[in-house]
Amino acid sequence: MVYRKELTYYFSTPVAYVVIGLYLLTISLFLWVIPGEWNIIESGYADVTGLFRLSPWLLLLLSSALTMRLFAEERESGTWDVLLSKGVSVSRIVSDKFFAAWTITLLALVPTVVHYFVVYTIAEPAGNVDGGAFAGSMAGLIMLSGTFTAIGLCCSSLTQNQIVNFLFSAVVCFVLYWLILQSRFESVARGVIDLRDMVFFASVALVAVILSIMINSRK
Repeated sequence: MVYRKELTYYFSTPVAYVVIGLYLLTISLFLWVIPGEWNIIESGYADVTGLFRLSPWLLLLLSSALTMRLFAEERESGTWDVLLSKGVSVSRIVSDKFFAAWTITLLALVPTVVHYFVVYTIAEPAGNVDGGAFAGSMAGLIMLSGTFTAIGLCCSSLTQNQIVNFLFSAVVCFVLYWLILQSRFESVARGVIDLRDMVFFASVALVAVILSIMINSRK
């Protein structure tokens, strides 16, 4: 119920299209147009390392933008009380909102696979690309995006100001990624998927979702 409602909101407003579009456009420009260390053509190497170096920093902004309104708008419009009056539990509301926002983030990641196939095609010889590293990096991005989404969800539970929520979430995600998440992601991105890293990402996300449930249960 709540999951479907959130997805409907994202796609019935410019939110999903703008956020996904900006993410994909930024990635494409840095990989193929803007000169620099991430430019595939300039590097002369058949890999998409730049995609996975840029994406974490862009995803923390994307997740913050997607989650900043999840609770503030609900309470301002009065639909929060309506949902509770219909017997929907706080834990169900929070978890559905988390999965809806995460779904949009995953939809943003799907088109990035195109960059891999382009590089696969233009490589000399064709196909001379490290597929294992790409798969590991993509798995890491999926888990990292879920972690960022859960953190954004928790941060948005604290205030009803959407701009404050966005800034607070972005800062928290930035600090956590820089301090503890980056090393885990880079470990996975080397192509060796360590179950301990995946469990770590899932644990951080779970703790953030539980905190969000606790915070919203007291309001």
